[in-house]
Amino acid sequence: MGPVAGKIYLVPTPIGNMGDMTARAVEVLAAADIVACEDTRHSGRFLKKLGLKKKLVSYHDFNEASRARKLIGQISQGLTVAVITDGGSPGISDPAYRVVRAAIDNDIQVVPLPGPTAIIPALTASGLATDRFFFEGFLPHKTAARKKRLEKLTDLEHTLVFFESPHRVGKTLEDILAVLGNRPMCLAREVSKKFEEFVRGSTGEVCEQVKAKPPKGEIVIVVAGHRQ
Repeated sequence: MGPVAGKIYLVPTPIGNMGDMTARAVEVLAAADIVACEDTRHSGRFLKKLGLKKKLVSYHDFNEASRARKLIGQISQGLTVAVITDGGSPGISDPAYRVVRAAIDNDIQVVPLPGPTAIIPALTASGLATDRFFFEGFLPHKTAARKKRLEKLTDLEHTLVFFESPHRVGKTLEDILAVLGNRPMCLAREVSKKFEEFVRGSTGEVCEQVKAKPPKGEIVIVVAGHRQ
């Protein structure tokens, strides 16, 4: 059964390997009247790989309020909207949740599709406890604010999962070591991509490896919880 008009679909897209795109996700995108995305150029190239040409509208941190209102109006008129991100599941560390909130407030059904995310593969391949975990997302950019946030996580017994950029990862690891201590951890890099890599060890050991060979690409940091 294909997409139903007057609904908003959250469609995950591959974070690296195009083979992770599901048949259902392609079906929804093919039938959608509008595809809302972070970057129209990036998403245009992605849809072209799928053999699709769709009407694209952008949503991002600077236009989410006005864009959400417009999309809700279009959905209310019976159009089908598919929301995608530059890679992964919409709403995870991107502004798509604001579009979802607007849909819920206007009694519009939200249909989330399961699919790619770097969080779960990084966690399951880390070798750390997976029964309970806490996803923090990106820590603050500045050292003082980052340490302050880490202090709030010190006693949490859940495995901790962070996103980080390659140019900040060294300083972030140093702060994790200073605040949380020398815990078991894993640095997952380029999950599902050609140069996928998992660096496992204590925080101190991983810090030294990062100093010796600064990583490139998208990074997930997984750290053992308190008393693990």
